[in-house]
Amino acid sequence: MKLKRKFDAGEFAVLAEMEPPKGVDVSTMLSNAMRVKGEVDAFVIPEMSNAVMRMSSLGGAMILQGKGMETVMQVNCRDRNRIALQADLLAANGCGITNVMAVTGEDPSFGDHFQARSVYDIDLLELLNAIRGLQDGKDMAGIELSGAPRFLVGSTVDAGAKGKSPELEVEKMTQKIQAGVQFFISPPLFDLSAIHPFMKRVDIRKTKIIPTVLLLKSLGMARYIMRNVDNVYISDSLIDRIQKSPDKVRECTRIASEMVTSLKKEGFSGVNLATLGWEHKLPEILERI
Repeated sequence: MKLKRKFDAGEFAVLAEMEPPKGVDVSTMLSNAMRVKGEVDAFVIPEMSNAVMRMSSLGGAMILQGKGMETVMQVNCRDRNRIALQADLLAANGCGITNVMAVTGEDPSFGDHFQARSVYDIDLLELLNAIRGLQDGKDMAGIELSGAPRFLVGSTVDAGAKGKSPELEVEKMTQKIQAGVQFFISPPLFDLSAIHPFMKRVDIRKTKIIPTVLLLKSLGMARYIMRNVDNVYISDSLIDRIQKSPDKVRECTRIASEMVTSLKKEGFSGVNLATLGWEHKLPEILERI
């Protein structure tokens, strides 16, 4: 458990999202992961992010684990009932996956199977309590397990979200800590000032906060996020910087690298690199750090 050891030692951890394929050809996923194997501490495997159907997080994590790479398997409330969620968690730990990240999951109406029915048999706090129960040796029905799993448990926190009360977010985070969460991944961060109101209320030496650094792909993407994504703040100056650059893609990778460096200097526990299908850009981001 390299990730847990880094957290326990107070060292800066580098996570990177690695989307499983929409199909069974895992060659691209594997080659992208192998290129940064020694520089990334663990790969976060999303569970069909944005409700787009693709290979499951469990499948993607098992494939990378089989190649000697540590993973964080995402598990969400959207697609499975409490029986299936517990079964997947037991299967994951039995296959050597020791890190999980619990999320709610986007509604299917946002994805490519909008006719699908949401499950949401249990909510996020119930899922977290279920994970804790499994680690205590019992399932949600109170029946004893033949061998209990051991997980490093993560979840999300809306640190830096526009228009949200920092006090309310800290309260939600405290509830998750009480339910067994050991680290938190935030939405994409482009400006440290956006997270300062939240961080004034949190001791980052005791609470593992992992901001997401999102690789922008274009000026249009930056403008879209600025105007339409409520929990992400992008400044006018950053838009101007990208607009004035003759090589906008290279400038975006430079911005991502600079943000990672800034977060490390600020004393955060780590960073989560999200490239949204541009995983081949991970080496370029990491080599600038």
